[in-house]
Amino acid sequence: MHINWQQRELQLKIVYYGPALSGKTTNLEQIYARVEPDHRSELVSLKTHEDRTLYFDFLQLELGKIGNLTPKILLYTVPGQVYYEASRKLVLRGADGVVFVADSSPDRIDANRESWEAMHQHLTSFDPPMTGIPIVVQFNKQDLPNALSETVLKAMLHIHNLPIYPATAVSGEGVFDTLKGITRNVITQVQRVMAR
Repeated sequence: MHINWQQRELQLKIVYYGPALSGKTTNLEQIYARVEPDHRSELVSLKTHEDRTLYFDFLQLELGKIGNLTPKILLYTVPGQVYYEASRKLVLRGADGVVFVADSSPDRIDANRESWEAMHQHLTSFDPPMTGIPIVVQFNKQDLPNALSETVLKAMLHIHNLPIYPATAVSGEGVFDTLKGITRNVITQVQRVMAR
């Protein structure tokens, strides 16, 4: 959370985290396409020659006021590939909330698990540790014929007591439910902090 008192802005950073090709960038592309241009910035996407997100996507959304501050939601994705681990950690630093995007394909369960564990290791490695930030989980690619169920994915990833959102990001299904869920949780937490 960053407050720009001059412009009366409250900047909130939400990071989409998950394994390579799980649908993080697709989520942001769907949000970008459906949000009115005067309520968002340009979508910045840096890609490798393989057309995968290399560093981050950035999208700024404006919402109604919190107190007398205008919140701006900054959306980022981390690169999914393991060899960009340092970039993932850098993008995650300072996040106010995280959307973990899991791939529902049975052959991606190990990649999901590795990414989930790496995310938690990063969050606890910061000083101070970022262990109390809101996290929601999106089970993407639920349209696959062999997609794992919510129950199976929760058990395999050991996910307990976190909001879960099934989705098919390529069609936009579940994308805004996920965004609303994390935004609501982040704003609730910020209001608690500001009320102290």
